[in-house]
Amino acid sequence: MTRDEKKEIIDGLTEKFRENPFFYITDAGGFSVAQVNAFRRSCYEKGVEYKVYKNTLIKKALENLEADFSGLDNALKGFSGIIFSKETSNLPAKVLLDFRKKIGKKETRPVFKGASIDADIFIGEANLEMLSNLKSKQELLGDLLGLLQSPAKNLISALQSGQNNLTGVLKALEERGE
Repeated sequence: MTRDEKKEIIDGLTEKFRENPFFYITDAGGFSVAQVNAFRRSCYEKGVEYKVYKNTLIKKALENLEADFSGLDNALKGFSGIIFSKETSNLPAKVLLDFRKKIGKKETRPVFKGASIDADIFIGEANLEMLSNLKSKQELLGDLLGLLQSPAKNLISALQSGQNNLTGVLKALEERGE
């Protein structure tokens, strides 16, 4: 690979990192071509992108960014692939876990090496389950909206039930002639 080809890949990868605030690094070493293709297809079907790059090119692309990604240096060894997600931080983790279930045998491939969620670094397989349970921005906004609407709904309900009670009291008073 020529120097110009490497620079082109680094520039393209740097742009991908800028466009995708959520990315996961995996190690799919030991996978057959068929398994890697199946994993790529699974990623595509879920709306994330999976690509394999040389570790040195990944490091250089990350160095071009403003944030400090040096925490990922130890994760960038072996056969590294990156799962990019533009909108949902937990989707790549769910894709990894679903793919593992699909191939069975308590498989741990592709191995989760690390992730960046809005420039926060998570390293190691122990974090994968926690990352899969993170709520997306839309889910958090929905929860917040529900919490904000709840008191208003309770107030309206109380006023409506109070109005029904008041109407009932007025009818009873009218019937008694008061």
